[in-house]
Amino acid sequence: MTSSSTYIHPKFKLNGLPYQLDDLYELALDFEKSLVPHEIEIGKFLIEWLINKDYINVYTSGSTGTPKKINILKTQMINSAIATGIFFKLTSNTRVLLCLPASYIAGKMMLVRAMILGWDLHIKAPEKNAIGQNDQVYDFVAMVPYQVHHSLKHLNKVKKLIIGGAAISDKLIKELQNIDTEVFATYGMTETVSHIAIRPINGLTKSNYYHALPDVKFSIDQRECLVIEASQVSKLKIITNDVVKLISNNTFEYLGRFDNIINSGGIKLFPEQIEAKLAKFINRPFIIASEKNEALGEQLILILEADSSEPIPDIKEAFAILLNYERPKKVYSFIKFPCTETKKIKRSEILKNLDQAAQII
Repeated sequence: MTSSSTYIHPKFKLNGLPYQLDDLYELALDFEKSLVPHEIEIGKFLIEWLINKDYINVYTSGSTGTPKKINILKTQMINSAIATGIFFKLTSNTRVLLCLPASYIAGKMMLVRAMILGWDLHIKAPEKNAIGQNDQVYDFVAMVPYQVHHSLKHLNKVKKLIIGGAAISDKLIKELQNIDTEVFATYGMTETVSHIAIRPINGLTKSNYYHALPDVKFSIDQRECLVIEASQVSKLKIITNDVVKLISNNTFEYLGRFDNIINSGGIKLFPEQIEAKLAKFINRPFIIASEKNEALGEQLILILEADSSEPIPDIKEAFAILLNYERPKKVYSFIKFPCTETKKIKRSEILKNLDQAAQII
């Protein structure tokens, strides 16, 4: 049964058709019975959104600790949607594409923004080439880096693009410099109800800094990890494991994960920063990690996704761009990297099974 208090903007459309409460609930029931996985997830979320309940159940991403089930108030999701609309100047009738799974907060929030702000939301399966499946033009699209990489020649169909879910390599950022689409990296997590900070990564406003959405403030703790105050989406301060350089109470530069920091010979190294440099030269999945070393405490290693029998690319040129203390001491090959649904590499699982890797250098 739908809730009489649930608000749907009168200009909201789904796949070009207008929907209000009762019609949308019927569509959600149909989606839930679909044989198409992404439609089933959309149906489940819409039913949960439309029923007379103040919150929805979601699983955290693990950004602030071990993944866990939490409740998010619908009012918090509405506040987040409004903040995004204000920040990007997206009014009613904005034409948008949902090509992320609705099982994650990013996909759920695209649906909420559309319903609350009166957008014309079009749905595609969360595949790598979702944007290339037709010639339609969109005002606003959200993707993960994997999708963007496979959509470069189609981005002329998108006016504003946000990228989240995983790190964006320097190589991909470079490829995004010569397109007209306004492209932004996002910072956020389930606990912040999707993104709460935005970084322009191309055009005249390109920056290394993330800027807060409305009513969001930043500080750091004793580890120099980001602390978020966002009363519109969370009653409590959110303490992250992300090490940042704090520029102001609404601006920061991301450095890397506290739990990924490598202390090699007394020098603190962020794998994410070294990986960004190497991504220009290594055309396959890889990570920078560490192993114990008697002299250094920890020594850097590079792990490539590759069969040990495959020809390994020459990485001497890649290592040449690194500072001496950034250069891996060993290189391993790992047959297949475990990944999340959004193609984020599961580092901890690789390191747990490093005995299965073959040393190649």
